[in-house]
Amino acid sequence: MTRTAWVGRTCAAVAITAAAALGAGGSAHAATKWLCGPGVADDPCRPSLSTTLYHGWAQRAARFTAKRDRDLGVDCFYVYPTVSDQPTRLATKRVDPEIRSIALYQAARYSQLCRVYAPVYRQATVPALQAGTTTRGDYLTAYGDVEEAFEAFLRRIGPDRGFVLIGHSQGSFHLQRLIRRRIETRPALRRRLVSAVLLGGDVTVRKGSDRGGVFRRVRTCERALQLACVLAFSAFNETPPKPSRFGRGAPRVADFLGFPKGSRLETACTNPAALGSNRSSPLSSVVPTEPFAPGTLIAAGTSLLGLQWPPAPTTFVQSNGAFTGGCSRAGGAHVLRIASAPGSPVPKASPTPEWGLHLVDANIAQGDVVKVLRRQIRAYRSVSRRPGRRTRAAPRPLAARR
Repeated sequence: MTRTAWVGRTCAAVAITAAAALGAGGSAHAATKWLCGPGVADDPCRPSLSTTLYHGWAQRAARFTAKRDRDLGVDCFYVYPTVSDQPTRLATKRVDPEIRSIALYQAARYSQLCRVYAPVYRQATVPALQAGTTTRGDYLTAYGDVEEAFEAFLRRIGPDRGFVLIGHSQGSFHLQRLIRRRIETRPALRRRLVSAVLLGGDVTVRKGSDRGGVFRRVRTCERALQLACVLAFSAFNETPPKPSRFGRGAPRVADFLGFPKGSRLETACTNPAALGSNRSSPLSSVVPTEPFAPGTLIAAGTSLLGLQWPPAPTTFVQSNGAFTGGCSRAGGAHVLRIASAPGSPVPKASPTPEWGLHLVDANIAQGDVVKVLRRQIRAYRSVSRRPGRRTRAAPRPLAARR
């Protein structure tokens, strides 16, 4: 595939990423199928956590296996971004290689903190958008699957356990709508929200505030022990051009999603390495050593980034300090501005400068997000153990359906 053709497909994919969060209820219901969850066979969200640690880019420091924390009464719900290359208007619930790969890249590392549940959903496909055949009904079906899966998730974990929401791009848009529709309006459920990691999704806040945009009550995270808050950013390593796809207030599909927009809003940026601060700090980047599913859209995009991570014989490689990041308002955008440390590569915006480093949003500071979530989960555990509150034991495994 030529670069021109690939760029066209990538632009289509990211447009789907935004648009597929439309809809309120979905069309015909279908039973929830789990990509990840307790008891799911070959769960891509629960691999070995063997890790090779680098200081910076080239100094190999250690090899270790991250330990999975004991159950603290919190589970995670992950919604993946647009990755399906199925040649139909809507993806089926078939678990294709790119679906498994994105879960490994974006969600597996969180299995050291919580049981990761991830539904397979019928997202609008890249070929359908290219052909102009995607309909609003398709978008309703996609969101409906996510909402239905979340309700199944809640039934599965029971009424006494907390939860973390994790999403990127299309997944972030779906989860923003889910929070607006199903969580903010239900105080008891909102109290169970430990944190929401909504990357690359243009979460908005009122300028000068930590809320008042897409969410009225759920705030952005400004300290590690804060609960029921949102971690959100889009990564760029240069000043975002005008226009840029991310970082400039309400998303382009705000009208379709029912999200607020206007000049009083800005995109939220929360640096997980320095919450509540705009200072630039060293980041802890984590990626799998397994190549992304060959021949797929994301694999091609990763190649165009020009970012070849250090080699390792383990499941993951972790680079501490290879990059720094700080929230920046340069050029009128609000993004996590990435800089490469001496000796580290300078990734290229992909597929064009308007997208920034969107394809590595979920990995560029994944080690830092894990640290924040660990502290939040422990804080939630402390609150849930107060007199009059209960934490239910972990649920039994899901049926291993494929």
